[in-house]
Amino acid sequence: MSIDIRSLSPIAVWNHFADLNAVPRPSKKEARAIAFMKNFGERLGLPTMVDQVGNVIISKPATAGLEDRQTVVMQGHLDMVHQKNADTIFDFDAQGIDMFVEGDWVRAKGTTLGADNGIGVASIMAILSSTDIAHPAIEALFTIDEETGMTGAIALQGGLLHGSIMLNLDTEDDRELTIGCAGGIDVTGTGSYAAESVSGLAGYKITVNGLTGGHSGYGHPPRTRQRQQAHEPHPAPRSDAIRTAHSFDRRWKLAQCNSPRIGCSRGYSIRSKSWIRSIFCPRSRYPQG
Repeated sequence: MSIDIRSLSPIAVWNHFADLNAVPRPSKKEARAIAFMKNFGERLGLPTMVDQVGNVIISKPATAGLEDRQTVVMQGHLDMVHQKNADTIFDFDAQGIDMFVEGDWVRAKGTTLGADNGIGVASIMAILSSTDIAHPAIEALFTIDEETGMTGAIALQGGLLHGSIMLNLDTEDDRELTIGCAGGIDVTGTGSYAAESVSGLAGYKITVNGLTGGHSGYGHPPRTRQRQQAHEPHPAPRSDAIRTAHSFDRRWKLAQCNSPRIGCSRGYSIRSKSWIRSIFCPRSRYPQG
């Protein structure tokens, strides 16, 4: 991995992302990521627990003067989509992601990058490890298996969290807050067919490659909505976009809201967000820029 990644700004976010991406964490095989996150919280001296399915919860007290503010839950997921180019030799069960900087983008060599949701997780880690960001009490929730079943979110037991504000950092719009969603549903369809013998026809195999990312259900430029299941390295968000998440406590006085709205984050992974009550500032109170 190039040292350039660790020199990107904000330093704390990109260094935590690099540390996390050194840990193999495909969906349903997050044991090492769980241990990594548990060790991270304990090294900071923060109350840290792992629940019965592997979700990690790290709590951080409020900084001086903000003890009376509402507790904020910050949530991200530990697993990543693990896809690689057909000609790439890579073992997701044993290797960390090989990243490099190309212009304004961070990319991976022949595999998905894991920015979903590694950048969100790294942003939360930056808040937990900070010594100079004023914030109310924080409960950091790192769920497992978001990409292939939402089993971590579904199995989270009531009573483990006490926050009244929830920020989900697995979204598609870096500079927007979403305060509502319509929910989601999985549908599995089955059918049958009778095979027929044919003659006089030519068969063709169609291969699509050279697309933007391995898990691009959202707006990589050019902005598309289809799920791309191959094959080029997956770019991360620009570093200046991540800065918004890193400095939210300074710019968004969320805990001071007195006109709450109920809602949850949106996106292609919307199912994992609708299980928790979330209170956000009304749109009229959002700072501009």
